[in-house]
This record gives sequence, structure tokens and C-alpha cells, in this order.
Amino acid sequence: MTDLQSAFEQAAKDVQSLPERPDNDTLLRLYALYKQGSEGDVSGPKPGFFDFVGTAKYEAWAKLKGTSSDDAKQKYIDLVKKLRA
Repeated sequence: MTDLQSAFEQAAKDVQSLPERPDNDTLLRLYALYKQGSEGDVSGPKPGFFDFVGTAKYEAWAKLKGTSSDDAKQKYIDLVKKLRA
């Protein structure tokens, strides 16, 4: 396991114990970076029109299409560090 992967997994644990809940935009960014870092480009059908949360998550993830897994992991780690500060 690489140092980046270890730091990514630790950040995923750390995000569960943030001092305060981030706003929705930040939560979407965390979700999208995590998904891009762990699974790569968005896949599967877009959620239905009335699934507002699912659609927002899908669109946030889709915006990162083409971002490398390592780049997404590093951005996720940096964001979690910033939120914990």
C-alpha cells in the first residue's frame, strides 16, 4: 500500500470525526473526490429526476471526470485536513 493510499484511508476515517458538519457543497466535494479517488470516473446511469441528493452526488462526481485517482486522493486528503483545522 502506498503512502498516498494510507493517507487517503486515514482521511476517510478522519472525516467521520470532523469538529463540525461541513456545508452541503463541501460534503458534495468530499463525496465526489472520494468516489473519484477510489473508483475513478463516474459510471452507471444518472439517478432519476426526483432523487435530488443522488443527482447532486452524481453531478459532483461527474465534474471530476478525467481527474487521476491519485490527484483526487490528494485533493480529498488536503480538504479533510483543512476541515479538521
